[in-house]
Amino acid sequence: MKKKITLFCWLLLLFVAANGHAQKSDLGNWFNYFGNQKINTRWNWHNEVQYRNFNFAGDLEQLLLRTGLGYNLSENNNNILLGYAYIHSEPYVVGTDDKVETDEHRIFQQFVTKQQFGRINIQHRYRFEQRFVPDDFKMRLRYSLSLNIPINKKVMEQNTVYASMYNEIFVNTEPNHYDRDRIYGGVGYCVNKYIRVEAGVMSQLLPTNNRTQFQIMVFNN
Repeated sequence: MKKKITLFCWLLLLFVAANGHAQKSDLGNWFNYFGNQKINTRWNWHNEVQYRNFNFAGDLEQLLLRTGLGYNLSENNNNILLGYAYIHSEPYVVGTDDKVETDEHRIFQQFVTKQQFGRINIQHRYRFEQRFVPDDFKMRLRYSLSLNIPINKKVMEQNTVYASMYNEIFVNTEPNHYDRDRIYGGVGYCVNKYIRVEAGVMSQLLPTNNRTQFQIMVFNN
């Protein structure tokens, strides 16, 4: 067990060290927390914080706070959720070192369904967002396909090291319809049946350019 924890820590340090060097490049870093607490057998509370930086830390790109109330259509595999998100962004003005600050409010509805094929845990997430941005209103559809594959055990349980991948595509309801595509790969460790930590790299494919972000995530389910 100590060897497995040490392996994960070394991988995490590798991401951090590489990202620290990336402060002089276009690489960014996201610190993410995802919580999902059971209220009873049917209802659950989702809570989420994402702290996104242009560098490793300190050069804020975006702060995202998301919460919602979910309902299980079946015991573990199908969940619908109604939620709200607040997004504070600080993008750079092109060609300068100046930033502008914007705030966005979102209402969203989503459906999550889970499947398992052998060792592979699959999750599909369908999300519809209504976005209240400064002086405008937009709507967007999102589809995410994610995979978690245990490495040292057959199932996701305590002390499991696992590989993680996802692809999420964003589509606007108005032209231009293509918004972005996120492709991610990483490695995680299950501390216990509730807590897992994960680190990985995401490539974000935008209409006019691409960006790469390191991600360090904590899941509390």
